[in-house]
Amino acid sequence: MSKYQFTCEVEPQYLSEQSSPEEDLYAFAYTITITNTGDVTAQLIARHWVIDDARGHTDEIKGLGVVGNQPLLRPGEAFQYTSGTRLHTPNGTMRGSFFCVAEDGERFEAPVPEFALQAGGSDSGPARVLH
Repeated sequence: MSKYQFTCEVEPQYLSEQSSPEEDLYAFAYTITITNTGDVTAQLIARHWVIDDARGHTDEIKGLGVVGNQPLLRPGEAFQYTSGTRLHTPNGTMRGSFFCVAEDGERFEAPVPEFALQAGGSDSGPARVLH
């Protein structure tokens, strides 16, 4: 295990009430849990997302913090937030990373593995995380 490590877990969800399939708009929420699994207190500074729809269109998003926060996490501490995105197709994928700085000044990336965004009926169950 690395001295500098954040582990990220994702739970995506299709938002049918905010979607409009007849206009090719599909809304998704995703809840991210970021846990400091390293040995050093560190702060999440910025995010970078790559969002792909089923037609091959890619959106890239970069920005400071997450939902207005730049959480400082001691070893073992976690931060959870929910955000969202929209696609023009019922399916797509999302992946990304967080740029972090440890209290000793070391910089590191915390990858977010690719996960599926899937619109479906109420019986489709939760969207799956790709490994």
